[in-house]
Amino acid sequence: MTPAAVRFRAACPDCRAAFELPSDAFRLAIGASRRTTFYSFTCPDCGAAVRKPAGERVVELLTGGGVRTLRLHTPL
Repeated sequence: MTPAAVRFRAACPDCRAAFELPSDAFRLAIGASRRTTFYSFTCPDCGAAVRKPAGERVVELLTGGGVRTLRLHTPL
């Protein structure tokens, strides 16, 4: 069970706001390559849909923090 208090720092590239969001505000998509692995959230300040690449460490942190994950491929 993931603690409800898990929060992540994020920033919006559109309005440049920096903030903390709870894990349920993020979505993580894991694709077959680095180009198709990303996380997304909605900026609480300007409402922009933000999508950023997610490397291995970011994937570990987000999944460990309880972020909902969508696998875009099935492992062999």
